[in-house]
Amino acid sequence: MIDFERHPDSYRHWRLDIDGEIAWVRMDVDEKGGLRDDVELKLNSYDLSVDIELYDCIQRLRFEHPEVRAVILTSAHDRVFCAGANIRMLASATHSHKVNFCKFTNETRLYMEDATENSGQRYICAVTGSCAGGGYELALACDWIMLADDGSSSVSLPEVPLLAVLPGTGGLTRLVDKRRVRRDRADFFCTTEEGVRGKRAVDWKLVDETVPRSKLMEAAEKRAHEFAAASDRPADAKGVELTPLGRKIDGDVIRYTTVRVEIDREARAAEITVRGPQADAPADAAAAEREGAGFWPLRLARELDDAILHLRINEETIGAWVFRTEGDGERVAGHDALLAGNMDNWFIREVALYLRRVLKRVDVSARSLFAFIEPGSCFTGVLLELALAADRSYMLDGQFEGDNRPPAALRLTVANRGAYPMGNGLTRLQSRFLGDEAALAAALERDGEDVEALEAEELGLVTFAPDDIDWEDEVRIALEERAAFSPDALTGMEASLRFAGPETLETKIFARLSAWQNWIFQRPNATGEKGALPLYGSGERTEFDQRRA
Repeated sequence: MIDFERHPDSYRHWRLDIDGEIAWVRMDVDEKGGLRDDVELKLNSYDLSVDIELYDCIQRLRFEHPEVRAVILTSAHDRVFCAGANIRMLASATHSHKVNFCKFTNETRLYMEDATENSGQRYICAVTGSCAGGGYELALACDWIMLADDGSSSVSLPEVPLLAVLPGTGGLTRLVDKRRVRRDRADFFCTTEEGVRGKRAVDWKLVDETVPRSKLMEAAEKRAHEFAAASDRPADAKGVELTPLGRKIDGDVIRYTTVRVEIDREARAAEITVRGPQADAPADAAAAEREGAGFWPLRLARELDDAILHLRINEETIGAWVFRTEGDGERVAGHDALLAGNMDNWFIREVALYLRRVLKRVDVSARSLFAFIEPGSCFTGVLLELALAADRSYMLDGQFEGDNRPPAALRLTVANRGAYPMGNGLTRLQSRFLGDEAALAAALERDGEDVEALEAEELGLVTFAPDDIDWEDEVRIALEERAAFSPDALTGMEASLRFAGPETLETKIFARLSAWQNWIFQRPNATGEKGALPLYGSGERTEFDQRRA
């Protein structure tokens, strides 16, 4: 099992040093510290284990170090910044592992950009030596790139000429969309092996500045202080420690404090039940800070995040995720109101941003998503977002025989008005009612009210509202039908339908770039017996099928 929980004390690939308002994050990959014993991570190349640590580092900088306003990402080695994803790992990994690996690395780089855009933590990349492929894509996710001007340090994206694949972590998209590199120059850059250095790298917008090697770190620190001066993060706030999750795995049941996962292997489905808060929301932001990692929305974000990552990477054949909730919707609404009313507090802002990232991770997960809404549930506000993220939702009309609990109800809150946008920049309600402003307005008019099944169906908030006579058959058939379809076709269909509306850098990376990379990863030119990945470094010439498809 691949575990996504980490702590800085156990890092094998990164060094984290805090110096007042600046954090130094140095890449120092342990060649023998990867996920597989037969793959050595030479030249600061990386596999999933390296990125899991980086993800943990980014999260801790946001929650445990509110004083940090600028992050300098660099290498612990003089002659190499990062060689990118490890080629031997890519050549020998299963297709599904490569896809999950690329998805996680993409999400982690987006989280760095999210910190710059929303949390007042700007990322600076100080590059010495070779910065190739995924290494340069890591630099591209930073807000500012500084390159040593020493005649040898360079940036490159050599995937096409060397490996017959694409820069799979947003490199192509960020070149032209984020850094505005002219596309003819980007074309040349992406088809040359040796990369670009010095003045040309600056002139072509591939980096922001060059500095003599001997002065690079001093210049990076000076630049970091300049950026930090514009941040609104508090200098004297106490951080919130991200304590261990306390996850318990008992066969096919995984338990956290707010999330429970039950896997039905015969149905190839996982039920993910989220418990609402067991107490009212804290009185104010200061009280929420005192609750620390126990603050319900933060616990929810961390536990749901871990559960999703576990299911994605360790349970590949579990193709359907069924979301259920249980608890008091009034308390969920109270927490929503606390978050919405205190976004000027650093901790509250971080919690809301974390929930946003987790919900986005649900959106881009290649699983069929269902929401089953029954009596005793609390699909309110932030938890309603799970139902709105689902490909289909079923809400029981009325009660089950012998169940005295009141009928299920949904409730919109301020959380459904923009706190948790999708990758396309729209809320899930806006995406749901794309082009139908009347339907969107009708739904939002019910903000704060309990909406029962038939009305929810009429408003378009759920897909179906069967009564107790039909319920069992309808939800069973839905899951059985899903399990009978091609997983590949479902992945393509669901991803296409989820992201209606405008295209953004984020949707391009997940919908367009990832689709191409997944296809290329299955083509013989990349991964066949005579393909570029297996033969890389062997001295043998690749044999390409020259037909253009």
